[in-house]
Amino acid sequence: MPSVKVRDGEAFERAFRRFTKACEKAGLMSEIKKHQHFEKPSEKRKRKMNVARRKQRRLMIIEGQ
Repeated sequence: MPSVKVRDGEAFERAFRRFTKACEKAGLMSEIKKHQHFEKPSEKRKRKMNVARRKQRRLMIIEGQ
């Protein structure tokens, strides 16, 4: 769990912004979004295959240049 210490004289909004950035960096927000709805195993496999295809295409483009 990310944590942020509030500095002396620091505004709450600024500390909150640092906390949200720390959460995003830790991947917490994507995990929460992932678990909001149930995903069928077939949908999960399909999503993972699409990610792998995109990654493979990106590698092919980089190698081709």
